[in-house]
Amino acid sequence: MQPIAVTGSTGKLGGRIAARLAAAGVPQRLLVRDPSRAPDLPQTEVMQASYGDFEAVRAGLEGVATALLISASESTDRVAQHRTFIDAAAAAGVEHVVYVSFYGASATAMFTLSWDHAATEEHLRDSGLAFTFLRDNFYADFMPDLAGEDGVIAGPAGDGRVAVVAQDDIADSAVAVLTDPVAHRERLYTLTGPESLTLTEIAAILTDALGRPIRYEPQTVEQAYASRASFGAPDWQVDAWVSTYTAIAAGEVARVSPDVQLLIQRPPRSLAEVIAGAPASGHDDAVGASPEGHPPRW
Repeated sequence: MQPIAVTGSTGKLGGRIAARLAAAGVPQRLLVRDPSRAPDLPQTEVMQASYGDFEAVRAGLEGVATALLISASESTDRVAQHRTFIDAAAAAGVEHVVYVSFYGASATAMFTLSWDHAATEEHLRDSGLAFTFLRDNFYADFMPDLAGEDGVIAGPAGDGRVAVVAQDDIADSAVAVLTDPVAHRERLYTLTGPESLTLTEIAAILTDALGRPIRYEPQTVEQAYASRASFGAPDWQVDAWVSTYTAIAAGEVARVSPDVQLLIQRPPRSLAEVIAGAPASGHDDAVGASPEGHPPRW
């Protein structure tokens, strides 16, 4: 059996996927920036590669038919990194790339980081490789990080709704695709939780689950930019933070999809279930490993 190439295995999502594949006895090749941080799993080899290093990626993917591409951490050159990875995969003879994209990826989306995913999907479609897109919504696991130390979730989301999804459900969905890629060629799956929630409802769920008061405080767009100015982040990053909320307000991330249940043959986890059973949250850090749904901590 040819190994499946997995990126992002030192991060939370990629690590979940790698662990599940190992438990199923699937051979893997983990492409990581820092091999010392790679998980120690059976039937697994580790190779050092960064997305933007064509030769390292090509060498790491030789002899691999199917590769998982978890989107790189947010940066101004993220699309260029993805394109290099995809081109190297084609040069290495990879047949199928499974890309962890974002819900409703579009060059005209309100959420600015969605543009990167749309560009990556386009490049993958044009590459000649078989592909599957897993378009996940914002992570349910990181909803507690939206609240500041004062317990306030502040942003211009209005009464908009978001169908947040559990990382465990994304991982289970990815494994279903990776272990039977032919059945999922040229398919696009939208991964959500079972419910579409306002931030007021999310705050109430977090209050019950965490045992401390959390509330949602609506802001105007102008207030949102002003309140984040002190972080000293570049303009593109602040735009992404604010557009997380404006995308919710616009209804761009509201629709609940049946695709998780279709792929894993069970209902997706609710936000309350995720928070009740979740370990402490944290940031992904891997070759890529930062699909959106990783909200900034304010």
